Amino acid sequence: MPSRADMFIDPDLDTRFEVARAGDERTLLVGFLRLQRETLALKCSGLDAADLARRSVEPSTMSLLGLVRHMAEVERGWFRRTMAGEDAPRLYCSEDDPDGDFDGAVDDAEVVQEALAAWRGEIESADGFVSAAPDLDITGERGFGAVSLRWVLIHMIEEYARHLGHADLLRERIDGRLGQ
Repeated sequence: MPSRADMFIDPDLDTRFEVARAGDERTLLVGFLRLQRETLALKCSGLDAADLARRSVEPSTMSLLGLVRHMAEVERGWFRRTMAGEDAPRLYCSEDDPDGDFDGAVDDAEVVQEALAAWRGEIESADGFVSAAPDLDITGERGFGAVSLRWVLIHMIEEYARHLGHADLLRERIDGRLGQ
């Protein structure tokens, strides 16, 4: 039985990006966001479609695959729609199925591949937007008003961090591997 002291992965095999310990605000925010993204990818690594789609506990529909799909929606919403002002329709959710990101996370290899590709595509788009932004004070419009790029980056770090706690529990339930 694993103990809390066990590591998810041998530190020598951990390929996640190490965040700079000093630097300008953009460098640090982007670094921490990248680390959160890479941690979600790590939590999903080595699992098949059935494991990725496995629900946590009834009645929850949460799964690692659902989290990937959810984060693709979140990245798209904040960076494409809010900050870039693009007309980017939702990927999985709709008025008829507001939880489509989790509801559609099923045991199917093609669904997994599509979700991972969509998530990576949204990350690439977001990273391109952030790197091209003149500063962190630019704003986008959301239903509640204007938000700065700085606020969105901080919110995205928080969003990933919250869901990585869920991912830790999901992964531990699947194969006993503990958070890192």
